[in-house]
Amino acid sequence: MSLELQSQWLAELRPGAVSSLFEFLPDTLYFAKDRDRRLMAGNRAFVERCGFSSEAEMVGHVDREIFPVEMAEKFRGDDKKVIESGEPLLGIVELFPNRIGEPEWFVTDKIPLFTRGGECAGLCGIVRSFEGAHSQLRPYLDLLPVTDYMKKHFTGKLSMPEVAKKFGMSTRSMQRQFLATFKTTPQKYIAKLRILRACELLVKTGMTITEIALEVGFYDHSAFSRKFSEILGVSPRAYRKRYESET
Repeated sequence: MSLELQSQWLAELRPGAVSSLFEFLPDTLYFAKDRDRRLMAGNRAFVERCGFSSEAEMVGHVDREIFPVEMAEKFRGDDKKVIESGEPLLGIVELFPNRIGEPEWFVTDKIPLFTRGGECAGLCGIVRSFEGAHSQLRPYLDLLPVTDYMKKHFTGKLSMPEVAKKFGMSTRSMQRQFLATFKTTPQKYIAKLRILRACELLVKTGMTITEIALEVGFYDHSAFSRKFSEILGVSPRAYRKRYESET
């Protein structure tokens, strides 16, 4: 079934859309997905990184079946933008599992794929390790001690002046570097860390929404729900129901 599904999808693509060239590029992972964001192709390195022994075994799976919830949700959102807009997303700096399954910083480029009739058929992308794009990652590496600290303490009360001082920076300098590097403020970065953790708890545990709100660092249910809806566009309750209906 998976091979038949793949053949039908590939037959709709413009000639040359998928190439074996990616098998020979060092430190590069290649993948392709259909409009439903199901994996349709990948080079050997990507297939193995996803935990499969062959491309055929991987075909038809979606990110949430392979990666941690917070990663899968990020990939899903970026894929949706590319498919709906028909425009590429380039230079995405994001966490992706390394060879031993631990999250590391990678640079991802995603471009839409079109049928011969001009309709968007899905997307393809390449994922490069930071060693292969060191200069591009330099700003992220400079902030790595700060972001690592935030990841370890985001559920508590973090004072931005105290965090900046801890790493030998002024509050203004830290704000400026975050905006230039992550296109967001330190406060919003922490809020996203909390929401990503909340996503995992909503899907993987039976905790109440209030319990989750307190667990990830919000002071009450209402503040958590507002921030969750602001960032993901759905309420925590709707998010949980969506994943329950898909399993």
